[in-house]
Amino acid sequence: MASGPSLDAAGVIVGRDLLGGLFCYDPFELYGRGVLTSPNMIVFGQIGRGKSAFVKTWLWRQAAFGRRAFVIDPKGEYAGLAAALGSAPIALRPGGNLRVNPLDSYAYGPGSADADQSERRRLELLGALASACLGRRLAPAERAAIELALADASARAAARRRQPTLPDVVASLLAPAEESGRGIGATQEMVRSDGREVALELRRLVTGDLRGMFDGPTSPEIDPTGRAVILDLSAVYHSPALGAVMTCAAAWLQAGLALDERTRTIIVVDEAWAILADLRVARWLQSSWKLSRALGVANVAVLHRVSDLNSAGADGSEEARLAAGLLADSETLVLYGQPPGELVAAREVLGVTATEESVLGTLPRGVALWKVAGRGYLVEHVLTSAERTLVDTDARMASRSAAG
Repeated sequence: MASGPSLDAAGVIVGRDLLGGLFCYDPFELYGRGVLTSPNMIVFGQIGRGKSAFVKTWLWRQAAFGRRAFVIDPKGEYAGLAAALGSAPIALRPGGNLRVNPLDSYAYGPGSADADQSERRRLELLGALASACLGRRLAPAERAAIELALADASARAAARRRQPTLPDVVASLLAPAEESGRGIGATQEMVRSDGREVALELRRLVTGDLRGMFDGPTSPEIDPTGRAVILDLSAVYHSPALGAVMTCAAAWLQAGLALDERTRTIIVVDEAWAILADLRVARWLQSSWKLSRALGVANVAVLHRVSDLNSAGADGSEEARLAAGLLADSETLVLYGQPPGELVAAREVLGVTATEESVLGTLPRGVALWKVAGRGYLVEHVLTSAERTLVDTDARMASRSAAG
């Protein structure tokens, strides 16, 4: 049997438990009751199986409970949800007029312990971006150069009463302060040499083919406190830099959490394979996942296949450890139908039972196997007539083409 005891949970109705009754799911409520030790979720499903419809309507229904949605939308499919929640997607594109600053930090005053934590998060982000752009691990000297450049950029920005930006960091890497290397026994020229290759790669986000997205202060017309903050990245969906772009977007959204710490927030990373495909930025995502409990946030990663999570890493590899870590920090798994080739991965990676594995290969559209704190449920997602317009991606795409 694929279903476990009832969750007996209050909150958003998802649909029907196929063994009887309604199925409700609220990660914050379950976490508060001790049923979950982590509020994070991973949703798997092939195109056309209903995973996007579930995610959008679940966010819509959560809004009735006062929750807000932060969404990284690589394909531009959440405009309907944004409109329903009284906002518009923030469309970021190369050469565009809207920018978000991934180094923003709204929470902390200078000199506080939290300010130090914020600076560490900035350093982790820069390291992940630089490593991803270079396509390799950073050398110790390169990491030191980034740290020194960030400290210099942050100090200069604070003196001007503003946030540091990626252009500030690139400028400090290319032209380090004269005294920057003294603390590590290096000359100014040594620091410049150590950071030059990193600077030239990060420069792509500033003056290269991705300029106009993350190369300055956050545009004043952008409000990070709305009920729905949706970053539309469809203009770069086919770019090989999509993973790095999504990481910058996620960093900016996380900074916005501090502007309203009382409101429970759900952060959705759609097409999360783009981040997981690059080990360097995937490490950053995992570290962010671990902060969910402290921040009062439920993270949702949306993937097509189970193997997207595994990254085809050999046993004992860092890829395998990363997959295990993300699973450990995501006690809720929602699995829509998977092709036969993915069923072995579901058993080995996700730990589904033999019975659940046999069911997973036969699920019709709109029905998912839910694994909540190790217990399994077969759930049919139910849409209202009003919600069908909200989730009809094909109709919206057709209307866009007609308008164009």
